[in-house]
Amino acid sequence: MPMLNEEGYLLAAGKVLEYAFCGSRGSSGPVILLLHEGLGCCAMWKDFPRQLASACKLPVLSYSRAGYGRSEAAGLPWPVSYMHDEALVTLPAFLDAAGTAQVILVGHSDGASIASIYAGSPMGADIRGLVLMAPHFFVEDISLKSIIAARKLYDQGDLRRGLEKYHGLNTDEAFNGWNGAWLNPEFREWNITSCLAAIKAPVLGLQGADDEYGTSAQLEAMKQHCTAAVETHMLARCGHSPHRDQPEMSLKVIAKFVAQL
Repeated sequence: MPMLNEEGYLLAAGKVLEYAFCGSRGSSGPVILLLHEGLGCCAMWKDFPRQLASACKLPVLSYSRAGYGRSEAAGLPWPVSYMHDEALVTLPAFLDAAGTAQVILVGHSDGASIASIYAGSPMGADIRGLVLMAPHFFVEDISLKSIIAARKLYDQGDLRRGLEKYHGLNTDEAFNGWNGAWLNPEFREWNITSCLAAIKAPVLGLQGADDEYGTSAQLEAMKQHCTAAVETHMLARCGHSPHRDQPEMSLKVIAKFVAQL
């Protein structure tokens, strides 16, 4: 069947959220759902959804969380619990609205953390698999250092201009919501390793050896706390975004993992 590209909006948890779909509506297998990073949105995945759909032979769905892209604003300030709120309230509502019965979650950075929280909850018992790229399970000094540097780039550099073409009127909320929550002193104690033991689906972890937002300790936490099958890859010459920095290797590893499911 020809690959379909579709964009639209769904109402989930009281917010209008933009979505993008790539693949065949006639597929009998699961749907891959992409969960974006702390400054991401549907458009910032660029060509990755199409490449992933082709490599895995499965449809790929993504959405922009409230306050990102063309989705409805969420309102500032964001609470320290914003990733738990997304995982336990908005994500299940979006899955219901989208009518997806079988799902493989592919999350990047904050999106990987959200995927982990959801999969470790009772609602995530039916998840087929998890792909976690540059996940955060606890706060590291390197994360805070890079987030502080991002604040400076946003205020004094070109970061705001670069984000504005993707987030439009949501630009300030997308940045300040994410940045403000992470730099809230209460966030230093944020830790979701307890969610990992409850995950029942197989887990694939990808991280760049040069990740400026986290270290290999995150992948080690996966291996230590997950009771489900875990596969990890540390990618050379790769920063915080494996799908952008090492696209061929990332697609190869993910496609192999998905085929084994």
